[in-house]
Amino acid sequence: MDGNKRWVSGDLQHPDRDPDRRQLVAQEQEPFGSVLSCIDSRVPPELLFDTGLGDLYVMRTGGEAVGPVVTGSVEYGPVTSGTPLIVVLGYQRCGAVKAAYGSFRDGKPLPGNLEAIAQALRPAYDQAVREGGADPVETMSRAQVTLTAADLRTNSDLAPLVAKGALAVVGAYYSLDTGVVEVLSGAP
Repeated sequence: MDGNKRWVSGDLQHPDRDPDRRQLVAQEQEPFGSVLSCIDSRVPPELLFDTGLGDLYVMRTGGEAVGPVVTGSVEYGPVTSGTPLIVVLGYQRCGAVKAAYGSFRDGKPLPGNLEAIAQALRPAYDQAVREGGADPVETMSRAQVTLTAADLRTNSDLAPLVAKGALAVVGAYYSLDTGVVEVLSGAP
């Protein structure tokens, strides 16, 4: 979150981004966090948190959609090397969430494999419909984050790490307008 404060203020340090760091992590990595975020080009976790090479495991899928391969990728750091933090990072005006929302609302499936993304977002849509709100797409985006973080927190391989305090699984939301990352759930 200190890195996000630097991002917002423009006082960036660009840590761990030089040839010495590249050499240091060439043989082994020990990232301090894992981030599951969207594919959106405006939401690169390494920049939003002002981090560098070897600092984060980053998984990016449309709308933070998960399935077995993505979940396995998220599990990798905590399970294999004790990475103590997972952040599920949603954001304002997510195109994948907007497309899925429209598809469900209108009863028109998305083309090709985009429909698989929409189906992965169905629980968030259902929650957004129940909750209502002024902007249902933003409600759905936030629901996707909190539901995914909750699912990871109770995952059979991650739950024991969470229970003993070795892992925090945090849901967070990025504002495209301000650059601020807001913690929604799971703050350690």
